[in-house]
Parts: sequence; C-alpha cells; structure tokens
Amino acid sequence: MACEQISYRKSTRVGIIGAGISGIAAAKQLSHHNPIVFEATDSIGGVWKHCSFASTKLQTPPCDFEFSDYPWPQRDNSTFPSYLDILHYLHAYATHFDVLKFVRFNSRVVEIRYIGGGDGGETTNLDVAAGPGEFGPLLSGHTVWEVAVETHPPKTVERYGFELLVVCIGKYGDIPKMPVFPPNKGQEVYGGKVMHTLDYSKLDKEAARELLKGKKVAVVGYKKSAIDLATECAQANQGADGQPCTMVIRTLHWTVPAYWIWGLPFFLFYSTRSSQFLHQRPNQGLLRNLLFPLLSPVRKAVSKFIESYLVWKLPLVKYGLKPDHPFEEDYASCQMAILPENFFSEADNGKIMFKKTPRWWFWNGGLEFEDNTKLEADVVLLATGFEGKKKIQDLLPQPFSSLIVDSSGIMPLYRGTIHPLIPNMAFVGYIESVSNLQTAELRCKWLSRLADGLFKLPSIKKMLDQTSEEIEIMKKTTRFYKRHCISTFSINHSDEICEEMGWKCWRKNNWVLEAFAPYSSQDYGEED
Repeated sequence: MACEQISYRKSTRVGIIGAGISGIAAAKQLSHHNPIVFEATDSIGGVWKHCSFASTKLQTPPCDFEFSDYPWPQRDNSTFPSYLDILHYLHAYATHFDVLKFVRFNSRVVEIRYIGGGDGGETTNLDVAAGPGEFGPLLSGHTVWEVAVETHPPKTVERYGFELLVVCIGKYGDIPKMPVFPPNKGQEVYGGKVMHTLDYSKLDKEAARELLKGKKVAVVGYKKSAIDLATECAQANQGADGQPCTMVIRTLHWTVPAYWIWGLPFFLFYSTRSSQFLHQRPNQGLLRNLLFPLLSPVRKAVSKFIESYLVWKLPLVKYGLKPDHPFEEDYASCQMAILPENFFSEADNGKIMFKKTPRWWFWNGGLEFEDNTKLEADVVLLATGFEGKKKIQDLLPQPFSSLIVDSSGIMPLYRGTIHPLIPNMAFVGYIESVSNLQTAELRCKWLSRLADGLFKLPSIKKMLDQTSEEIEIMKKTTRFYKRHCISTFSINHSDEICEEMGWKCWRKNNWVLEAFAPYSSQDYGEED
C-alpha cells in the first residue's frame, strides 16, 4: 500500500497534468507562475513517445507543426518528420526555454477533488449557469483543486493544492477502445494472438517484426495507425514465405498520397481565408448566413475536384476503397490520412489485402464476417482507437465528470480550452485542426493572459451559447463531428481568440505564427 503524505505548496498556484505537446506548451506559457507539471511516465512527448510505431510519421509538413518562437533546426517541407524527429524537436524546445525544471516525472495523478474557492462554500459555475453569471478569475488567491499524485519509486501519494489546474492528458493513449462482441464470439474463443495498437507500440522494432513475420495478420481499422500497421506487416513478410496482411474495414475514409492536388498545393483548398470563406463558422453574421447556401455548389465542387484527383492517382476503385461520403467530411473531422509511399505497391504485390464489413467477430481460427465468410489469422491487431473521453471522465470528480462530455459526445469547451461550468480548470489538446501543435500553442497563450487577468471572459451563458453554435456547425459539416475538429473554420477560430485578447495576429500560410499584444511582453518574462 502506498504511503501518503500531505503536501500543499502555497507558492505554486498552477498545476499541469501531462507533459506531451500540450503540457509542455502550457508550461512554457505559464512559466512565470512556476507551475508543477505531473508526468506519469519517465519522459516527455505523450503519444509521440508512448503510442508510436517504427513507421509513425507526422501528417503535416514541419512548417505546420512548429512553435511560433522555435523553428525546426533543419526544415524540409517536402518530407514528413518521424516520431523520433518530433521527440527531438520537443525536447530541444523544452530545454531551450528551460521548461523541464517544472516537470515531475513518474508522477501519476490518481485523484482530483474540488474544494471550492476558500470562502467556506462550494459554489460552482453550475449555480449561476442559468443566469448571466460570470466565470471567476483563474487565479483568485484560494486553493480550488486538490490533486493526489502517486510517485514512484518510492510508491508514495502526495496531495497538492492549486488555484488553476490545466489538464493536458490528451484524447489518445492509455485506455484502448476495444470492440464489443456477442456471447461466445469474443477473443476468448480465438486461438491466436490479439493485440491493440497501444500494446504493439511498446514493442521494439525487432520484436514487432518477429510478431508479424511469416504470420497471417488481420489489422482491424482504416485510419492512420491501421495503415501504418499494415505497411509494417507487409514489409516484415517480404519473400516467398511471407504472408499477406488483411485490413478489416468497417468505415472507409479518404487517403491522400501528398499535399498536392492536380499540381496545386493542398492548403489553397481549405487553409486560406478565401477558401474558409466558403464554409460555415460561428458568429458569421446575417450577410454570411444569406450567402452560405448560395456557396454550397462551390464547396461541393472543391470536394469533387480533390476526389477526382485521388481516384485518378490511387487505385481506390480497384480495391473498393472509394468512400461514399464527400472528401470534405473527412477533412472537416481531421481524419484525412497521408499514405506511406509503398502502401498500394504492397497491395499490388499481394502483401496487403482488404475486407470491408459492417460487423465481425472471432472464431477459433481467426475472424468471421457478416456475409458468413471467414478469415484465417494468426495475429489480430486492433487499430480501433482510444477511450480519451473516458480517461478524463474517470479522472474528474462529480458533478464535473458528467459535464465534460455533452449528449452529442463532444467536450463543449469555450475556445477549445475552458468548460464554462467547471471553475479554475483548463483543457489543452482536446480540439483538432490541421496543425494541432499550433492550435495548442495559441490556446496556451490565450490561457496565460486570461490567468493574468489581462482580459475577461464573456458571461457563462454566452460561452455556453458559443460552444453550442460550434458544435451545431460541426454536426452540419460532417457525420464524424465527435472528434471536435475546427479545420474548416480554424482561421476564424484563431482570429476570435486574438481579438478577445486585443491582439493582432501575423500569419504565414494562413496559420497563426505569432500574435502581438499592445503591451510589452517584458512585463511577463516571456519572449513572445
């Protein structure tokens, strides 16, 4: 049993959970408050460290995945950095800005308790949500959250009090999303090996190759992790004795070979002000509301233009991999995957095969499908995703745990950061865009200025209305809206954040690279 110590550090006002991309960005922007960053493992990097395969690469060019004040040392935008490149870059960034001194490794948060605002009561934003209530200051001088942290070795539990708690544990990793089967049709009846990508990512390169080599492998899924897995499987099974890998696909998604469409750079279609003008966005005003239906043919034409190139460039029809839904829906839900160069060449060589099915289950020798066909398999790899929302729900106390995800399955976060009904807590890394790093960094800048009291939030009701409007737009744009992706209105989202802080944003390739405040950054000890 762990030995528990009580430790309140009054000099530390800010706590951060997680030292991935978002956690390190938050620590840098809040460094003038000397935060404590709790990292459950022995290293920074988050999913890039603990959920990557040998073949895992970034999905965007380096220019779209770098901090505004720390460019890549050698940036080649024609290539996609590997996960090791990203870890090296993040570590160099954290070292350069002396952020690692805030991180406590091997420190897992096991409990969070709400203890109120120090006035003898436990009034929360729930009590004022129905009226024009205001969201209180993030740093009020009173401890609001008590955090129990298990450290090892030795295995002890310490408790800390914080005025502001920033949650950066992400949506991926930790809790695998496992398929549910009817009785006697689960993996208990299967005679082979079943492994989720979370466990596969813990294997070293040789162990992974040994698992796949000479084996009949089924990969369940058709997003980026599944595609990478199938490619690794094909590479491990070269030669006459190699076995094919079969991808079991329930939902098809559009895949892209590179960020060029008919000779045009991809960002022209969705990541410029003119291209995003075609799409619905929050607070767009009467004129845009009238124009939006009239622009529908143009939006459809852009999507069809991209689809025509993909069907021409890739053998999607040959393998039955052309989705029924428009390309725009995958882009609007941040589900567009960049293909490995040799993916379809391996399919042409018979090393990767495809099976589309709405339902599947296990039998003793492999997988069985709804059409009564069977697939023999020695190994079944589940690229079925993660229970990211459950992870955060399990960590938060009630009633906040039941609030963090709404009835539509989305985290309703104002500016992608603040839940209007959860006081003195922020969430970074829970909305997606084409550049998740830059999305997280700008919101950390916003959070830091909010914590310093440099601007005020709207009323709780207005924030709830804003998040509801964003969610409704996502629902109208794509059937895959639960990922909380803002890619079709990301520029407007960033503009509104800058305007709220009184900033003017400088852009390159239509991404916010730096935002300049009308006051001196020297007041806050930063180099923005």
